[in-house]
Amino acid sequence: MIRYAVVGAGWIAQEAFLPGIHQTRNSRVTVIVSGNRERADTLAKFHDIPHVISYDEFDKALENDLFDAVYVALPNSMHADYTIRAARAGKHILVEKPLADNLEDAEAMVTAAKEAGVYLMTAYRLHNEPGTIAALDRIRCGAIGTPLLAQLIFSNAPDEGNHRYSAEHWGGPLQDVGVYCINAARHIFGEEPIEATAIRQRPKHDPRFAEVDASIAATLRFPSGGIAQILASFQGALAETYRVIGTTGDITLDPAFRFEVPMRMMVTKQEMAEITDFPHVDHFAGMTAYFSDCIATRTPPESDGEEGVADMRVLLAIEEAARTGRTIKIDTPPRPTHPDHTTERRCPLTDRRLVF
Repeated sequence: MIRYAVVGAGWIAQEAFLPGIHQTRNSRVTVIVSGNRERADTLAKFHDIPHVISYDEFDKALENDLFDAVYVALPNSMHADYTIRAARAGKHILVEKPLADNLEDAEAMVTAAKEAGVYLMTAYRLHNEPGTIAALDRIRCGAIGTPLLAQLIFSNAPDEGNHRYSAEHWGGPLQDVGVYCINAARHIFGEEPIEATAIRQRPKHDPRFAEVDASIAATLRFPSGGIAQILASFQGALAETYRVIGTTGDITLDPAFRFEVPMRMMVTKQEMAEITDFPHVDHFAGMTAYFSDCIATRTPPESDGEEGVADMRVLLAIEEAARTGRTIKIDTPPRPTHPDHTTERRCPLTDRRLVF
């Protein structure tokens, strides 16, 4: 049983991670690290978690045998600090994406984990979700011929006051929801993009977008000639889908990204459509169960730190392209692995959650 410390007891921990871990058979939370003691104590009691500590007590807790791994669910700007401290103490790390708020810190996180001999995994829950795996598998096996074009859309507005609207924490739709589109595009083509162009939109009279963009559109070009168009927004209505057009057919995944709904895939070929509805599994349980399996068997996770760094390079290139109006080159080594049936985990849903 792999023991976790949850660092940051905000919405994603309350809504998804803490409920999901009960659905695994190999993981449990033994520590909550939070700046709100009253709320953390209530969560700990609800989820049967024995220890609650403050951020100031984190280093001391790292010296004790209270947990084997940490789940970092803090704002983007805080990921590197807590990841590096945990790695140096010999703890494995599961960190939310994007990996950090700058490339230097992201690479330092990877280095710290390697030097300590621990695993760093970027929290790409879709790498363990059956609909995502099935869509990628159909593309790889040639169900639509050679993939040529991909359009990926994710629009979802956080509540007002959320840290995702803060430039200090590297917020914005590209970093929060666009990263899902980028990650999917990279695995759809099985390659790393080589250049990016982009435009962005920021309304003048909406206070939510005083510091971050409202929407961004980017185009990525891949070595084989594939083109991905990415649309991410904090202003538009909820939408989450991608469509991949190949030489002989196309695949649509809709819904495609959120954990609150099950995935649906449509494969169209010669005007015949095949629709597959996938079971609604617990994404966070599957992700955590997979990481715990990796820790227990000493198997490096597929969505490791370098996977997070690869997306960081694309995020930063798109930002620069949108800012300058230029085409920005991207230079990332090919990934040795991609999500497949070995990373898939199916864990049942739960109603056991407490959200403030």
